[in-house]
Amino acid sequence: MNASSAATLRHGIQGLAQSMRHCQALDGVPLSLNEAQWTALANYLQPVSLSQGQVLIEQGVKDRTVYFVESGSLTVHYEDDRERICIAMVGAGSLLGEGAFFSHLPRSANVQAGSDCRLWCMTPLRFRELSVRHPDVALDLAVAMSAVLARRMYNKPRRVAVT
Repeated sequence: MNASSAATLRHGIQGLAQSMRHCQALDGVPLSLNEAQWTALANYLQPVSLSQGQVLIEQGVKDRTVYFVESGSLTVHYEDDRERICIAMVGAGSLLGEGAFFSHLPRSANVQAGSDCRLWCMTPLRFRELSVRHPDVALDLAVAMSAVLARRMYNKPRRVAVT
């Protein structure tokens, strides 16, 4: 990555930081980093833009990428044993993909953009690199993602949002 694109990422990550700080949702990511830590984290995330209707995650796919929502909203849905479709909405300041990230299991639901969205993604490999170079940031991130997972699991209507 050249210096110009690194500077762009560091500047762009501030939108995600702001979304997380201002999120009032139960499944908001409780991540409090200082500016230097956000700058370090930016180097391990990739920006993702989705148009309304675009599919982000497909149920059953084996992929452990985690997505942090900066703006927009996404719908989470799946078919259960009785072929009912359960739906949840995930918005700015939250995340998607934490279930597969931690469990190493296939995706448990489908995720589709409900509006135009800006997200940031992190693969397990990039998380490992972050944990080696910035263990404090990686630990704070893992604890924050775990908190979202736990909140969703304790709240029965939000369990569907664990992807």
